[in-house]
Amino acid sequence: MFHKFSSSTDVTSQTPPKSSVQRSIRAAILSQWKIGVETLEQIWPKKESLIHVKCRNHISIYTIHGEPLFFQESDGPIYPTLRLLHKYPFVLPRVGIDRGAIRFLLSGANMMCPGLTSTGGYLPPPENALPAGTPVAIFAEGKEHAVAVGVTKLGTEEMRKVNKDVGVEVVTHLGDELWSQQTL
Repeated sequence: MFHKFSSSTDVTSQTPPKSSVQRSIRAAILSQWKIGVETLEQIWPKKESLIHVKCRNHISIYTIHGEPLFFQESDGPIYPTLRLLHKYPFVLPRVGIDRGAIRFLLSGANMMCPGLTSTGGYLPPPENALPAGTPVAIFAEGKEHAVAVGVTKLGTEEMRKVNKDVGVEVVTHLGDELWSQQTL
């Protein structure tokens, strides 16, 4: 999504959304992420004004004081940026990849099921299985922080059974253009 993103050419406008829109964004975040109201208040205080940065390809980035906090494609789910995910690693469910998949992930490739189901990979246990279409934080074997944010293309139980094809579609990763944008 942010493979060839440039704030000088891809940003079309920056506007503060109406308070009703900000309330709906807050409600969407609370329903999609695994956080409470207190944590959202730490991330985005109610008194702080959110800025909606509209970009090409129907991408919306939401910033506070110029710092990108979360983004959305069209009317899809709201994803945290990796910088926010490093501060609050518990906001999204986690999956893990083995060491062999790290170089492919950092070049922007989607994560295949074998990289998630191998010895170094991690999928949630069956009682916490994730359905297809769930935003997830992707952690790498032996690394402390998330290396990417993605969305599951298959349910985690289906990934274990099939063990081929794309398991997680990568939305943003370390080193992409959104990561390099400290402010917008």
